[in-house]
Amino acid sequence: MPKVNVYDISGKVVDSMELSKDIFGIEVSETAMHSAVVAQLSNARQGTQSAKTRAEVRGGKKRPWRQKGTGRARHGGTVQPQWTGGGVAFAPKPRSYRISVPKKLKRLAMKSALTSKVNDGNFMVLDKLELAEIKTKVAAEIIGNLNADGTTLLVMPESNQTIIKSINNIPGVKTTIVSTLNVYDILKYDKCIMTKDAVAKVEEVYV
Repeated sequence: MPKVNVYDISGKVVDSMELSKDIFGIEVSETAMHSAVVAQLSNARQGTQSAKTRAEVRGGKKRPWRQKGTGRARHGGTVQPQWTGGGVAFAPKPRSYRISVPKKLKRLAMKSALTSKVNDGNFMVLDKLELAEIKTKVAAEIIGNLNADGTTLLVMPESNQTIIKSINNIPGVKTTIVSTLNVYDILKYDKCIMTKDAVAKVEEVYV
């Protein structure tokens, strides 16, 4: 069962806790994580791109000049792709890029991503995080106290606008809540910091 230190907002170790081995101590599946990330990025695409084919552009359905005798190449119209204002060859049309991923595979991917952070030593637990007012300077000091070099993902049990607005302006730091936590964000950011309440909620959801 993996064991990690618990830090306070000053960066001091105040406790330790054991993480669920069924979530934070499984055998990492890179295949599951890859499938989850590809699906997430694909599902985020709007798929609204569109261009007109030669059948849809306006005008130019007759020959621009006679077939023979001009010395120029023969053309059947001016809507072909090689003409300015003509249609697009293999024009893109609105479509859905949605990819469905089985629930079991999603869960495995999430557990694998969290386990990989623990294995790499890039997972930290914060005893609690509270701010009396919206203050970016105070939030930046907390992140600095935790020695969160590089990019950081801060996971909270539920939405807290005071914390979110305080952290929004800090480069490389993102806040999220357990219900919107995803594999892509976990892997994208160098460090993952969770509050104790968030860890408890993750274990409740994914066990």
